[in-house]
Amino acid sequence: MNIIVRGKQVNVTNALRQHVEKRVGKLEKYLDELEEAQVTLSVEKDRHRVEVTIPVKGIIIRGEEESGDMYGSVDAVIEKLEKQIKKYKTKLAKKTRLNGLRELVAQSQGNGADEEEEPQVLRTKRFAIKPMPVDEAIMQMNLLGHNFFVFSNAETEQVNVVYQRKDGNYGLIEPEF
Repeated sequence: MNIIVRGKQVNVTNALRQHVEKRVGKLEKYLDELEEAQVTLSVEKDRHRVEVTIPVKGIIIRGEEESGDMYGSVDAVIEKLEKQIKKYKTKLAKKTRLNGLRELVAQSQGNGADEEEEPQVLRTKRFAIKPMPVDEAIMQMNLLGHNFFVFSNAETEQVNVVYQRKDGNYGLIEPEF
């Protein structure tokens, strides 16, 4: 597996890189299809943040953690990803056998703008949308750790948004013409 380790406002030492590669490499025992993992390490004030993104057959598995220690953050995010992979492994295998998984790209959360300035679009993200059923969109949203997901509904052939409600259930937004 190719592990890409990047640092934002942090010097990635050889010891830190080896620790990340060792811990991320453990995920291969859960999924054989792992080809690449992108790990971003960043430091803001005293918060050490680790973000891991792993594409697996068109699905994106993503996790992030932050703590006061970079090594602790790495360990915590790997534990989170292990739980996530175990939870969805049977669903992923079933979907792969039935009709293959569709390629998706995660929506990113934008950064807040200054109060004095007028809000503006800072980033535009484009991604290919392939039709999928609502339950697969919910699974993708949960794998990404987001609270909403934009997708093309396989039944209606329209762009829909699925989101997680505060009560733990899910909502679906469909266009009305």
